[in-house]
Amino acid sequence: MRLAPLVILLAIGVIFVIAAIGMPAFGDPENPAQTHVAPRYIAGAYKEAGVINMVTAILASYRGYDTLFELTVIFTAVTGVISILRRR
Repeated sequence: MRLAPLVILLAIGVIFVIAAIGMPAFGDPENPAQTHVAPRYIAGAYKEAGVINMVTAILASYRGYDTLFELTVIFTAVTGVISILRRR
């Protein structure tokens, strides 16, 4: 009965290792994020978002929903911690 979790854990570990081997090297200039995503953000940040600051344009416009859901998760976690700590 204890062998099944070990087999599952090893299978997941093998999948992670295979995925890590297939990743591009750190800082590789031919990385898809460097060749496709970053130039689009740099070229279109002001034109598409209308914001001068590129970081604000990316967080508020391009990744708006992602940022909203991250803030929702943080707010829920803080609310949970406060409600646990306030119990008498």
